[in-house]
Amino acid sequence: MASMRRGLVDAAAARVFGASMNSVTSGRVSAHTLSLPNLLTYGRIAAVPLVVACMYWQSILQGGLWLRLAALLIFIAAGITDFFDGYLARSWGQQSKLGRMLDPIADKLLVSACLLMLAADETIKGWSLFAAIIILCREILVSGLREYLAELRVSVPVTQLAKWKTAMQLVAIGFLLGGEAVDLVLPSSVLEWRWKTGGDILPIATSIGLVLLWISAILTLYTGWDYFRAGLRHLIED
Repeated sequence: MASMRRGLVDAAAARVFGASMNSVTSGRVSAHTLSLPNLLTYGRIAAVPLVVACMYWQSILQGGLWLRLAALLIFIAAGITDFFDGYLARSWGQQSKLGRMLDPIADKLLVSACLLMLAADETIKGWSLFAAIIILCREILVSGLREYLAELRVSVPVTQLAKWKTAMQLVAIGFLLGGEAVDLVLPSSVLEWRWKTGGDILPIATSIGLVLLWISAILTLYTGWDYFRAGLRHLIED
């Protein structure tokens, strides 16, 4: 009888201890979910439809050029969060699996949506479309390879060059978003340096953006090879 009572007491204690541990764990998960680094990442994802709406309104619905400036400002704010979310997570010890998953997703959503809208309004056209296609195809390929390597418990660390590639993409898209709207705030002496291509005078911001887009496309191919090589090696081993 005494042993039965002890067993009941132990079982009750185990349930109470388990409930308290679950409460602590869920509290930690909730704290990480709503941490400032993750909130910055959420903000970068929320910026995607805002940038798209501004560009659609300006180019498709024939809105004013101020909408391109608004899209550029939102994009710059989103790009700044790309630096600070990772920096703060490491500095404050608030790194989480959710943050590691959402951070690259937020980057890809922002870059892909902007490239598609820039192609739709013909800011990116002609041969420059191939640079955008290279970037988009690489992002899709790398996402698939990451998922495949994750199942094999193989991780490919992000190189410093890959970080520079992402930064170059963001800067290039920023110039392309500004385009003609940026030219309006530039002094007339600067506008004399505008490029002339195929009879069309391009805004200086667009010209700079297209050059940087091609540079980032080349970096994209180079850094994507690291993921492809790692995936190919494991495919051969299987």
